[in-house]
Amino acid sequence: MSIGEMTAYAPISGSLLHFAARWLDPAAGFALGWNYYYYVAIVIPLEITAITALVTTWDVDPNHTAIYIGVVIVGLFVINLFGMVWSFRNCLCDTENYAGIKPGGLVISLGGGPNHDRIGFRYWKDPGPMVSTLEPGATGRFLGLLVAIVPAAFSVSGFELIAISAAESVQPRTNIIRAMKYVIFRLIFFYICSVIIVGMLVPSNYPYLSEQSPFVIAFQTAGVKALPSIINAIVIASAFSSANTCLFSASRILYGLAVQNQAPEVFAKCTDSGVPWVALMTSGLFPLLAFMSVSANSTTVFNWFVHLTTVCGLIGWTTINVTYLRYYYGLRLQGLVPRGVYRSPLQPYAAMWAAFWSVFYILISGLSVFFDFTASSFVSSYINIPIFFALLLGYKLWFKTEVKPLADLDFISNIPTLEQTQDEGLLSQKTPPLQKMGLV
Repeated sequence: MSIGEMTAYAPISGSLLHFAARWLDPAAGFALGWNYYYYVAIVIPLEITAITALVTTWDVDPNHTAIYIGVVIVGLFVINLFGMVWSFRNCLCDTENYAGIKPGGLVISLGGGPNHDRIGFRYWKDPGPMVSTLEPGATGRFLGLLVAIVPAAFSVSGFELIAISAAESVQPRTNIIRAMKYVIFRLIFFYICSVIIVGMLVPSNYPYLSEQSPFVIAFQTAGVKALPSIINAIVIASAFSSANTCLFSASRILYGLAVQNQAPEVFAKCTDSGVPWVALMTSGLFPLLAFMSVSANSTTVFNWFVHLTTVCGLIGWTTINVTYLRYYYGLRLQGLVPRGVYRSPLQPYAAMWAAFWSVFYILISGLSVFFDFTASSFVSSYINIPIFFALLLGYKLWFKTEVKPLADLDFISNIPTLEQTQDEGLLSQKTPPLQKMGLV
């Protein structure tokens, strides 16, 4: 809601990075830009590691892991140097796949599989939906819930990046509102419904749950022959598409930082067709981190990357919501009322709530480390915090930036009107019921 409301008010190129620099502190915009570059770049080896883990469904030979990693990396470079058509087509395939999986999962749960085993909510009773982690009993189940927050937050992080593309589209205010509604739909349909159905299909103590798609496990257990392999193939294609998109995004973020003089200007060099090849080649070094899974367990390496990217996302959410609070109170202090622009009735309390819990989840992201300490897990859980503050304080001290008083915040300059962005239709639109409730 926070980023959607700010982007609807000021659909400016760079959106969330620009907002942090404009309404919070230029140093915050700089640190946030590098934070998101790092976030997107780390997702690339994460997705490649996930692919190698999924391939073990067909090929369990660990000596082939490096080959699969190499093939994926080469494929990513080829696609990013010559176009991204495959990625967009695959996104459609991914959506269709997940839309079809859920009804299939319900059929299996109700006994429609070859083994005709009516599962229902059996696994919600035995072994139960929650497993004790770190400690036995109720304490362990509570700790398990906290530990599960990290992968859950990773799954939904990155949605705010929609604002960057929406702000540069035709009728940006209208499109950002539609994009935010899609996010709500995706959270409800793709995530919440998936979790419920997976909980019905697979017991929470299944030994190989971290190595395979739970839907693949469910259909295999039900005795379905070909479908598990088809689902696994499409999940792999989806992971490849995500890695491809992240490599594209990382190179463009680095290019954008160079254009804004927040990174060495060499990263702004492009080919004749406009591909920022230096930024692309530099971002292409991150996928090589996936080779760590050759010498270590792929699940362990995957968890390292999940912690790294999740904390990056939570830092981004915290910064965005703090920026929103200054935006909200700055508008109110200056007596400005956005004309025809999306505004949630839950604000500013939703931003306060989100900022508080984002900070809380950052602090507990390495909770399990304090029960079974390993240096690698501790570093992957908390290294992003000093990195972000080093960028923030370094830029602030070097350029001597200041946090402006709310009365001096700029809500006018270079912000197009509704007529200039062809969004004047928003003035005559009725407020949808869900928006009145603050749900979109």
